[in-house]
Amino acid sequence: MDEARAILSKEYDLKFTKAVEKETADIYEHVKDRIPEIEWQFYAPLIREINRLKREKDAVILAHNYQTPQIFHGVADFVGDSLQLAIEATKVQQQTIIQCGVHFMAETSKLLNPEKTVLIPDSRAGCSLASSITPEDVMAMRAQYPGVPVVTYVNTSAAVKAVTDICCTSSNALDIVEGLDSDTVMMIPDQYLAQNTAKKTKKKIITWAGACEVHETFTAKDIEELRQAYPTAKIIAHPECPTEVIDACDFSGSTSGMINWVKTERPANVVMVTECSMSDNVAAETPGVQFLKGCNICPHMKRINLENVLWSLHTGTEEVTVDPEIAEKARGAVERMINFGKDKQATKK
Repeated sequence: MDEARAILSKEYDLKFTKAVEKETADIYEHVKDRIPEIEWQFYAPLIREINRLKREKDAVILAHNYQTPQIFHGVADFVGDSLQLAIEATKVQQQTIIQCGVHFMAETSKLLNPEKTVLIPDSRAGCSLASSITPEDVMAMRAQYPGVPVVTYVNTSAAVKAVTDICCTSSNALDIVEGLDSDTVMMIPDQYLAQNTAKKTKKKIITWAGACEVHETFTAKDIEELRQAYPTAKIIAHPECPTEVIDACDFSGSTSGMINWVKTERPANVVMVTECSMSDNVAAETPGVQFLKGCNICPHMKRINLENVLWSLHTGTEEVTVDPEIAEKARGAVERMINFGKDKQATKK
């Protein structure tokens, strides 16, 4: 991005001045414990220009919980887990969506907003889960288990979603499985999310051998070592972790579930067994809670940075498109997931 920054520097004022410092002071106050002052002088001019340019270009920025604090707190208009971002994508009024996350998230936004322009700052931001399964794999499973409904994690390509019955996220996986009129369900592609969900239901769940490269490497021994290092800390994990990791932790939930647990329980010390930026982002919103490191970095999420967000706004790249025939079928699976949540809420009232 050095070349891009050089070009951007000719178009935008990327120097740290008193005016920039003043204009971004409220943001820095929020993240000062996570971003050193010397680094802020690099980020602040980019943040100011992004926030100005997105208004000028009628753009909105959606950012996943795994994005860095300077993106999450500095330029994002809406933040959340995959389900929250999918729901927000149906509500945006702006003509352009900048997706600060990985490629399947940008595809999902495009599915739900076919008439809008969806940009991802770096199309190389992929996902090990999304790349672990193809539409042909799903059709082969359907042939092997005829009549069994397919629940597909949103961490998949639009082409895979197009051959599924309904999508799920880690926050609603159990509800989706329980809501299907079948004693047997195929749940793909994350084997650990499926296994952890299976422990909470009487239904038989057929799995696929996919896994998240951030979460699959955690082990029960890691949790034991964290307990020894931080004996008073609460340890919470994402359900994409192996079952033995989940069993050894104090709480397991989606990224939004973990955030809500910390805000509600307010533990003195906590370890988030997930992607590293998430604890930094939550720490900025929960003063008094000490966050201890026990995380892994997602290299795909880290492809998104302030420079390429500004470059994306400046150039209108990289645009995400989905073949219309695939999009129509995939959109149905995502909308069924979103509507399932709405129907459940309506039933409670």
